[in-house]
Amino acid sequence: MVADAHDFLASSKDTIMRFAPAAAALSLLVAVSASVGSAQDNSVDPRAAVLMAQADAALEAGQPQRAVDALEAAFAIDPRHTPILIALAEAARREGLQGKAIRYYREALTRDPGNYAAISGEGAAMVEKGAIDRAQRNLAQLESLCGSSCPETRTLATAIAQGPKNSKVLTAEAVMPDAVVTQNLSGEAQISSANSATTAR
Repeated sequence: MVADAHDFLASSKDTIMRFAPAAAALSLLVAVSASVGSAQDNSVDPRAAVLMAQADAALEAGQPQRAVDALEAAFAIDPRHTPILIALAEAARREGLQGKAIRYYREALTRDPGNYAAISGEGAAMVEKGAIDRAQRNLAQLESLCGSSCPETRTLATAIAQGPKNSKVLTAEAVMPDAVVTQNLSGEAQISSANSATTAR
């Protein structure tokens, strides 16, 4: 009986040793496939990418409204691409619409809570609105996530040091974003504000 048990253990060990390399290879293949799938999920529709490039050029030329138009069209094409929301927020800030920018940043953070650009941009928009305390919380969050030397942390720290564009300082609770990104019953993404609405099909 002892001999039988010994033979069984030896046979089991043999089987494990024989299939272990194949199992390891299969695990690696699954991990790589998941990584590739994730990368594909984060890709942008080429038409939206062209519009984003046009928006960048418009911002460089000091034409934020043209940038907004291009970005809203890009969002209509590819509403899942989070960088479009961050670019919309930047364009809104250039137009002096910090409340609208904050709403875009918050939507981006709902999708990707660790997005450094969104955390930094929201903080800078808060500074521009005069909500320094809230901006400092964003700065502390960035320092915790990526350290004091990462570009997003330095950008927000500089904005806080320079202070708001006017002398009025608000509490975080007083900052009310005026743009809303929603999804209606038919699954369409929609950007709404007091002046306009864009729907993505």
